[in-house]
Amino acid sequence: QLKTLSPTEQKQRKTAATMPKTKRPRRSDPSSASSSPYAITSRSAPSSSTSNNEGAASLKSAGTNLIAPNTSLGQHFLKNPAVVTAIVAKAGLKPTDSILEIGPGTGNMTVPLLQQSKSVVAIEYDTRMVREVLKRVEGTSEERKLKVIQGDAIKTRFPFFDVCVANVPYQISSALVFKLLSHRPMFRCAVMMFQEEFALRLTARPGEALYCRLSVNTQLLAKVDQLMKVGRNNFRPPPKVESRVVRIELRNPPPPVNFTEWDGMIRLLFNRKNKTLRSVLMTKPTIKMLDENMRTQRALNGASMNTDNKTADQIIEDVVAMEQWKDKRASKLDLDDFLALLAEFNKRGIHFA
Repeated sequence: QLKTLSPTEQKQRKTAATMPKTKRPRRSDPSSASSSPYAITSRSAPSSSTSNNEGAASLKSAGTNLIAPNTSLGQHFLKNPAVVTAIVAKAGLKPTDSILEIGPGTGNMTVPLLQQSKSVVAIEYDTRMVREVLKRVEGTSEERKLKVIQGDAIKTRFPFFDVCVANVPYQISSALVFKLLSHRPMFRCAVMMFQEEFALRLTARPGEALYCRLSVNTQLLAKVDQLMKVGRNNFRPPPKVESRVVRIELRNPPPPVNFTEWDGMIRLLFNRKNKTLRSVLMTKPTIKMLDENMRTQRALNGASMNTDNKTADQIIEDVVAMEQWKDKRASKLDLDDFLALLAEFNKRGIHFA
């Protein structure tokens, strides 16, 4: 049987059915479910989110206080103080030394250099770093000992210096080494950090894969020592390759050779270093160039230096047929071999510049 509702119950049910939805109690409403564990959770969540946002903002703020390296300029800041200390120690500085620093960056190495020397001239391309390194010594006793030149180290004329110390941007390594090798007056030494492969080329020996024009020219004019290896994680940001620190000391007195002509021959021979000397030299462009050089030398000297009036290709054939040069390759020759080869060509009237 169906239960008959009393008038009072019928009125209550009718009122509930017509009540607007907004007035109906919800479990998620804190006012109606304050004792629910879900309500406690929903109130604490916004607080946690706010805390995370504040932490992220703090980290971002801390990050912006560090100058971002410009990797397109080859900037990788050396951040390990132990490595900085080791490099400065290996430079063997004296209190009377004038130091040339190339690429000081934020000044991590500049400060200890100033503390152990008479003065430091730093050449920096990035204007942001110029301001930063000056700021590092502002108001200190080292401030008067520092001079910063803003510019390209390859194009800037170097001042007098006793020691060069540099964490070299990798893309200017070769040009910078050749500029230092030709710098006068001579300096005592240069302690420089390069990409590992480049550093190993400086000391490569005949027969090694890395032996090249750079190896021969550097070893002709300087003594190079490998000092230490520096892992990529010592930099910010880490470069893709490992690094090495080398010490370069110019040979004093320099070898008695015309370096322009020497480099002309070495450049030519190392274009194809694994080919025989005859294969490299007996090409039409090379013979044409050497013939023109012979005519120029004769005109400058007012007389023929080639008494047999032989052409360049005939002289080359005669030289490379000699027992000591027959079937020889540039990749296997040492400094003495190259010096003897150049002297033999010059004696017969062949010049490479």
